[in-house]
Amino acid sequence: MRLILIALLLAASPATAQDALFDGDGYRIAHYRAPVHQPPDGVGRIAPDAAAQLRPGRDALFIDVLPAEGGHRQSDGRWKLATPHDSIPDAHWFPEAGRGVPPPGIGEWFLDGIAGLTGGRRDRMLILFCKVDCWMGWNAAKRLRAHGYRNVWWLAEGVEGWTDRNRPLSPVRPEGGVAP
Repeated sequence: MRLILIALLLAASPATAQDALFDGDGYRIAHYRAPVHQPPDGVGRIAPDAAAQLRPGRDALFIDVLPAEGGHRQSDGRWKLATPHDSIPDAHWFPEAGRGVPPPGIGEWFLDGIAGLTGGRRDRMLILFCKVDCWMGWNAAKRLRAHGYRNVWWLAEGVEGWTDRNRPLSPVRPEGGVAP
């Protein structure tokens, strides 16, 4: 009996493991650091060289969704950081917003923040990123597209793609501020 149960579990585990990577809406919810081959539906993929030709804040809003490693968002909305973070100059950092299921309050904070940055314009060019081979930028791009943003681009190579082209990074703080 025990061998039959083990055989059934092993036979079911590949599909179960694959299903456990995505939720019912298609967001990646586990093992975020893995190759990503295509942008989400309705989202364009932008090459680092093309992104580097844009003026952040004028031509496009660059949105970094890399988690705040060792940090957390406090009840007042400010972030307590364990380590500083460097990003594409003039990028807006929304830590944790790329999770498949964002932590409580993060999803609303992200969408409200993007609405504020765009002035409510759903046609504003938005470039989402985190690191190469990371699903968080992909998830965030998918989320914005699902909320009606029409000019969403995914920088699959993330900050590494930027620095690989000898482009500088600069310190960035989470949107909403940092707690002392």
